[in-house]
Amino acid sequence: MTHNLGRLDDEDYPSVTMGQAAELLDVQPAFLRSLDTSGVLHPYRTGGGHRRYSRRQLALAARLRELLDAGHPLASAHAISGLEEQLHTSDALRRQADDELEDARADLRDRDVDLRRTRAALHDARRQIDDLHRRPDPS
Repeated sequence: MTHNLGRLDDEDYPSVTMGQAAELLDVQPAFLRSLDTSGVLHPYRTGGGHRRYSRRQLALAARLRELLDAGHPLASAHAISGLEEQLHTSDALRRQADDELEDARADLRDRDVDLRRTRAALHDARRQIDDLHRRPDPS
């Protein structure tokens, strides 16, 4: 028997029923249905038509509930949550780019050190060659 428990760690795996989602979010199932009907949230549907929610969808529904409770209309709450997600993604990409840039700078510093060592070794080799050419011929 194969177990796919690892899917539970996937933020997009639809593992939560509507009843569980409503309980977790402390909302009525009608609230979740209204998000689906309005097109703001798109839960997975089982073969029998039952809604299943992922952790990412639950986080979105919770944020929408906060914004609605703060007095924002649904369209505004949806727009705000979308912009927040874009900002989060942008920040993550910026941090990744910063990390990659720092890695590239460290690599350049290492290469600079190697180049300086190689130049010094080449300079020493040239000096030794020049010294050999300046020595009188022993014959």
